[in-house]
Amino acid sequence: MAVGRRLGQTGVMSATVIAWLVLVCGFVLPLAHVVLSPSGGSWTPPPGARCPFGPRVGWLVMVLFLGPLGWLLFVRSRRRRPQVLNRPAAPER
Repeated sequence: MAVGRRLGQTGVMSATVIAWLVLVCGFVLPLAHVVLSPSGGSWTPPPGARCPFGPRVGWLVMVLFLGPLGWLLFVRSRRRRPQVLNRPAAPER
């Protein structure tokens, strides 16, 4: 019994703390990022869309089901920029 108490006091994290850290860092923070991000898309679908959900709701579902992988997909999609090719500029007319 004394050995267990000494291990608990040495700074080793318990399984409960690790489980909460995985839940918070892997699911809650990415979901909050998708909800609060200004470039996450609209909550409502675009006009003429047949789907009743907007892009942000779709990202929330992806992050909820895929966890950190869904969040990485969200981050990657937000950072897309058009590629600038190294070719000469078109002459002005």
